[in-house]
Amino acid sequence: MRTRMRSRLGLAVAVLGAALVLTGCSAGSDESAAPAGGPAERGDAGAPGSQGDPAQPGKQGDPAQPGAGAGTPAKLNLDTRSIVYTGELTVRVTDVDEAASRATELAAGAGGFVGSDRRTSNDRRSEAHLTLRVPAGRFSQAVDGLARLGTEERRALSTEDVTEAVVDLDARIQSQRASVARTRALLGQANNLGEIVSIEAELAKREGELAALEARKRRLADLTALSTVTVHLLGPDAAAPPKEREPGFLAGLAAGWGAFLGAMQILLAVLGFLLPFAVVTGLPVVLLIWLLRRRRPGPVSAPPPGHAGAPAPQPPVP
Repeated sequence: MRTRMRSRLGLAVAVLGAALVLTGCSAGSDESAAPAGGPAERGDAGAPGSQGDPAQPGKQGDPAQPGAGAGTPAKLNLDTRSIVYTGELTVRVTDVDEAASRATELAAGAGGFVGSDRRTSNDRRSEAHLTLRVPAGRFSQAVDGLARLGTEERRALSTEDVTEAVVDLDARIQSQRASVARTRALLGQANNLGEIVSIEAELAKREGELAALEARKRRLADLTALSTVTVHLLGPDAAAPPKEREPGFLAGLAAGWGAFLGAMQILLAVLGFLLPFAVVTGLPVVLLIWLLRRRRPGPVSAPPPGHAGAPAPQPPVP
């Protein structure tokens, strides 16, 4: 009995000692891991590499930065949008030439220029039609300044956002440039004349497409940088330009009636052109036909029965 009790007591002491050892090891490991994970668990924004670190743009979990992660929309910068402004004005003025000169000076003072200038001098019916190009930032000021040249009769303004078109063109130009570069690399590796001719033809095609895309990009850049304002300066008695009609049944009917009147005018003009020739050549022909009919002998009639020289009637044969 004593031997059994001693063995059980020794076993219990050994188990208790092992438990104490294991508890100490786990506590030591927790203490050693606490300094590394503590700042991250506390959300310390000043710790490098943490989720709130402002010095790490584009990190996962930072939605305020562009490209913060898959599916996070980037913020649009309204200052970099591409807007095309166009305007058209009709202004009644006393002196058309003087107003046109002032409009030209207004465009030059705004940092723009005159794209086209068409004028008609006819005293009080004089007209001037100017196309002005002004910086987009001064578009509204230019329109208001042109309206003050006289009495404004009509104003039409429009804006178009071409930002997506510009972004699409940039992507296509970049892709096309890479394609041209690859084709040129293939041309340098060609081994025979057939391959050289084929690759050169493909290279010329791709370079042409690239040039067309770049031309479209320059056109959009010009339209967004410089707005277009068309101003019609009319004298006191000049007729106002016709307004554009919206498509519809009445507009189609008016267009058809106008086309019919135009066709009738053309037909009458052709008839008036041909009438002198018809009179000069037709009257002699009609007179000649009338004379020929007068000279033609009439039909010969048979003599009546019993007339001298007429054959006697024969009796019937039985």
